[in-house]
Formats: sequence, C-alpha cells, structure tokens
Amino acid sequence: MIPIIVLAAGKSTRMRGKNKLLTKIQGIPMIRRVVQTTLESKADEVIVVLGAEANKVRKVLADLPCRLIVNKKYAKGQSTSVKTGLSEVSPMTRAVLILPGDVAMIDFPSINMVIEEYERGKHSIVIAAHKGASGHPILFDKQLFPEIENINEETFGLKAVVRRHEGEVSLVETGSPNVLKDVDTPEDMKEL
Repeated sequence: MIPIIVLAAGKSTRMRGKNKLLTKIQGIPMIRRVVQTTLESKADEVIVVLGAEANKVRKVLADLPCRLIVNKKYAKGQSTSVKTGLSEVSPMTRAVLILPGDVAMIDFPSINMVIEEYERGKHSIVIAAHKGASGHPILFDKQLFPEIENINEETFGLKAVVRRHEGEVSLVETGSPNVLKDVDTPEDMKEL
C-alpha cells in the first residue's frame, strides 16, 4: 500500500491574509484541484492533513473520497503535518508520498512516475524532478518512517532525511515543470 499525504494545514502567511489553498485556479479551489489530481493517480489512498481554516478547507473537499485529518499543532510548522499524516497510514504501508497542497498544477502522470520508480525496487527515496531540479511529490520507503517521526523545523524537516540518505535517492525526470511550482505569494499566483 502506497498512500499520498497532502499537506493542507499551513497559514499561507506570505499570501497577505488569504488562504492560498482556497484561491481558485480555473474556477476550482487550489486544494480541491490538487486532491482531485492525487485521486486520479496510482496512490492507494489520499490523506489530507488540515490545520489553519480546517473547516473551510474541509468544505471544499467534503465530497471527495479522501481521508481528512486535523493537525492540532500546525502552527509549529510543516514537519508537524508530515508526522500527523504519517501517524494515520495503514500498517500495510510500504512507502508514502508527501505532497504540499500548494503544488497547484501537479499532474497525475508525474505522481505515477514516482510510484513506478519506487516499485522498480532500487531506492528508498524517490523525488519528482524536472530538468534535474527536484520537486514534488517525494516518496519515502517505510524503513525511513522512524526518522520522519522525529523531524522538526529546526533541523530542516524532510530535507534533512533526504540529505542523510543521498545515496538512496532517485530523481525521476517527469518532463513536467509542474512538479517544481508551488504557490507562496500573490506574485506566484499571478504567474500561475
């Protein structure tokens, strides 16, 4: 079993008072678009970690077949959302994909390429990439779960896990710049 955890708990602090996940892209709230895309992928389950404005985000996802969980410690940073999501995966989980909810234009073929690379069985970390630059999602094998359970913001969260296991990382060339683009500021949103 390979679930995908969508991180949707942040406060969107750089968006000057707007929750970026609720901002519409082509008429659809960003987080709904991202979750719909993950549901089209080969991931076995979609777990969405809510936090800031959880009820508003829940409302735009309510009819989708994903699992919604709330990170009560979301104000302490993204690491807490990763750990909250990980605590909800099935004991049968072989690996987990992590995807920030603001990778607005993510496409399901890119997600599938990450899963397929992992299933070839050579790497414990697989990262979607474009022209050699690493993006999202990132897949972690279950052998790394104990390390992920101990991440925090001060030690750079998942980046530190990736750095410690550099020799086990596979960058998958997706051919899509969408794996690199997240939305943090109103300028990012305009560019999108």
